[in-house]
Amino acid sequence: MGVKSAERVLEIFELLKDYPDGLTSKEISTELGYAGSSTFGLVKTLRDQGYLWEDENKRYMLGARLIQLGAYASSYLDLNKIAGQPLKKMMEKLQETVFMAVLSGEEIVYVAKVDNYRSISTNARLGGKKPLYCTGLGKAFLTFLPDKERDDLIQRIQFAPVTPNTITSKEKLYQQLEIFRNQGYAIDDEEIEVGLWCAAAPVFGSSGRIEAAVSVAGPTARMLSNKEEIVQTLLNVTRELSEKMGYTGRP
Repeated sequence: MGVKSAERVLEIFELLKDYPDGLTSKEISTELGYAGSSTFGLVKTLRDQGYLWEDENKRYMLGARLIQLGAYASSYLDLNKIAGQPLKKMMEKLQETVFMAVLSGEEIVYVAKVDNYRSISTNARLGGKKPLYCTGLGKAFLTFLPDKERDDLIQRIQFAPVTPNTITSKEKLYQQLEIFRNQGYAIDDEEIEVGLWCAAAPVFGSSGRIEAAVSVAGPTARMLSNKEEIVQTLLNVTRELSEKMGYTGRP
């Protein structure tokens, strides 16, 4: 398989992850701008090898072989296992709720939450999804993703005011992201829940790409009164996690 074919295979996988009900070969070729004949050959090969699954309507979905490969990858480097103890220690030190999230399409997904005895009331839950533009975790991804990927995501955002503090314009969001990049962390100042303030910082992988984001959240007044310690602890923990993920410095 040539480099071009390999790139197309990866693009097919990336496309289909956003279509749980699958796409036909023609739809895949249209979405990606490939010739129909070459697309059919690729998807047929991937189906025969178990990387794609074909239903009775000739629609293709991600196959079981990819799940198997993902399980192997997870066994080698399980971010939740790596992060568990540091996140718990951070919660115990700061006595505030700690979250970790990963990027899923155009949203964040919560993959860890560590509560404390004075936990805030929040609708954030494990496995739940939230927008990028009004959460600290989401803005951490927008801040530290490669510029083109960030810009593509921002172009697709449907801005809506969740609270009176929610940013609802691309211009203001870009201004925030510039500040966040310089300071090394993002904030959510009552933008998704009134009374909630959150700081979030990136966890980088060995390639230098942001793999996850960690946040500390609590009542605004309490958080701001202890902001310096919260931010420094957050940055120390995300630096530790990045190093455990094989990150050696900015690319």
